[in-house]
Amino acid sequence: MRRGVLPVVGSRITKAQRPECRLRPILFEPTIRTFDRRVCGQEIVDVGRRGKRVMIHLENEDVIVIEPRMTGLVLLADPPGPEHLRLRLTLQGGPSSQLLFWDRRGLGTVRLLSPDELKVKVEGKLGPDALEITHGELTDKLQKSRREIKVALLDQAVVAGIGNLYAAEILFLSGIDPRTRCDRLVGPQWKRIQQATHAVLREAIQHEGSTLSDGTYRNALLSLIHI
Repeated sequence: MRRGVLPVVGSRITKAQRPECRLRPILFEPTIRTFDRRVCGQEIVDVGRRGKRVMIHLENEDVIVIEPRMTGLVLLADPPGPEHLRLRLTLQGGPSSQLLFWDRRGLGTVRLLSPDELKVKVEGKLGPDALEITHGELTDKLQKSRREIKVALLDQAVVAGIGNLYAAEILFLSGIDPRTRCDRLVGPQWKRIQQATHAVLREAIQHEGSTLSDGTYRNALLSLIHI
């Protein structure tokens, strides 16, 4: 998703809208009126990622943090349908006229945060990124835990960026029963988990994600071509 919407860097936001949605509301902070006032006229200077969050950095140092969760999509065009559209940013000065957040189940979140708020509400609550965590960091954080290893890998405060599907893949590749307690794993097993984490996530990114066969998969990289 981050790579897909990266072309919006250099664009300027002219309007932020929260389309009417009769279904489950998402966490949206602050109110859309305040949100629109703070982002209107701001240039997008970078699109980053922290764990499973897309982070849109603005020239005034505010950051739009979008957490898609299970069914959320950050797109430039072609959402699966209009009824679950949660945010529309109207843009000018770039290859796309809009940036969209679509979420069918309403589990995702959208937050506009100042640099100080970002440190407390995002950075302070997340562990090392899953693509960067070292063998030593993973071992230090979990070797004394009595939790099952799969449950522990899903804890974003321990390691940021692993979801349920990929936790299962990581442990299968490592040859470790997901029900095994962390405090019963030994050194070589932790090394295999760390190596499998990097391998599984890099392959997933190469294939541009995973999806269910429900017709809602969208690739933001391809959406741009259709504009």
